[in-house]
Amino acid sequence: MAYFVGLISGTSADAIDAALVDITDSKIVLSHYLETPYPRDIRSRIERLISSTADSLTAAEFGLLDRLIGDAFGKAATNLLAVAGIESAQVCAIGSHGQTIFHAPSSNPPFSVQLGDPNVIAFATGITTIADFRRMDIAAGGQGAPLVPPFHATMFTREDYDVAVVNIGGIANVTLLPSRSDGPVIAYDTGPGNTLLDHWVHRHQGLSYDADGDWARTGQLMTALLHECLHDPYFALPPPKSTGREYFNRHWLDEKLKKTSATTVPAVDVQRTLVELSALTITRQIQQKMPKCAEIILCGGGVGNSFLVETIATATPAAITTTDTYKVPHAAVEAMAFAWLAQRRTAGLPGNLPSVTGANRSVQLGGIYRSDARATPSAA
Repeated sequence: MAYFVGLISGTSADAIDAALVDITDSKIVLSHYLETPYPRDIRSRIERLISSTADSLTAAEFGLLDRLIGDAFGKAATNLLAVAGIESAQVCAIGSHGQTIFHAPSSNPPFSVQLGDPNVIAFATGITTIADFRRMDIAAGGQGAPLVPPFHATMFTREDYDVAVVNIGGIANVTLLPSRSDGPVIAYDTGPGNTLLDHWVHRHQGLSYDADGDWARTGQLMTALLHECLHDPYFALPPPKSTGREYFNRHWLDEKLKKTSATTVPAVDVQRTLVELSALTITRQIQQKMPKCAEIILCGGGVGNSFLVETIATATPAAITTTDTYKVPHAAVEAMAFAWLAQRRTAGLPGNLPSVTGANRSVQLGGIYRSDARATPSAA
C-alpha cells in the first residue's frame, strides 16, 4: 500500500475535504474520506477576505489567515488519519490545494492565490506536504486551472464512447474525455455552479444552500433574466479558460437584475432562473464541444441538488450518472485528485495537461515541504 492524503476547500469555503487514497501503478483506491467544517471564525474571515477590496486588505489579515487555514488543514489531515486508523509514518505525502482567495489567470501578469501554510501542515502531521499546485502551470503560460481533469481522464475515460465529467462546485467545470482512440482531453470552467444559488438563498432565506433545490423548484423561470445572463461574454470565450467568485458573484448578479428590471420580482423566481443558468451553461458547452457525448458523469456538491440534476438531464440527450457509479464518491473526487497530484509530484511526473490549461508544456506541479519528523517519502 502507498497512502497519499488529498486536502482541498472549494469555492464555497464551507469545509475541508480530506481523502486517504491508496495509489500504486495498478490502482487508485479511496480508503477513507472526511469533511471537516471550518470553524465559524475562520470561514467568516475567508468570506471577508474574498469580498474585500485590495485597498481594505492588510498584510496582517492576509498572513494571519494563511496561518489559520494551515492549522485547519493540518487538523483535517490528522482527523482523517485518526478515523482511518493510519499512522502518519504510513503516508507518503499530503497534497494540499489550500483555499483559493483570488484567481486571476487573465490579468497582466496572471496570478492565483491559495492560502493554507504548508509548513504548518507538514509540521502538524509529520508528513511531507505538497502545495502551491497552480503557480508552476501559470509560470508555463497556463491558466493554473482546472487541475483535476488529468485525474478525471485517469479514472473515467471509456474505451469506446465519449464522456464528460462535470464537477459542480461553486464554479462548474467540465472535462471532455474522448474515447481512448480519439483526440485530446479538453476541460475548462463553464461558469457558475452553486455559487450564485448559495448566495441568493442565503440573501433571501438565511440558508447556506437550497437543499435539493426545493426552493428553486417552486419558482418560475424568468426568460429575460436568463437571456441576459447567458449573453455574458465569459460564456462565449474559447477554452482554455477558468473563473471564480472574483467574476461570478453578487455584484455580477445584481447588474444582470438591474439590466432586466428584475430587482422587484419574487426572489424564488430568480433562484429558479439561476438553476437553469447553471444547467444550460454546462450542457450547451458539452453539446458544442462534444456532440457525440454519450454519458455525463457528475460530481461535486451540486450532485446533492436534485432539482439542478433534473434540469441538467432535461437539457441533454446524454445519460446522466455520477462518479459514485464508478465507486468514486461524488464529494471526494477533488480531494482524491490532490492526493493523486501529490503522488505525481513525489514521483517526479508532470501534473498538468497543456491541452486543458493552455500551458506551453507539461510541468511538475507543487512545492515540496518536508517535515523534519519524517524521512523522505517513497513514491509509488
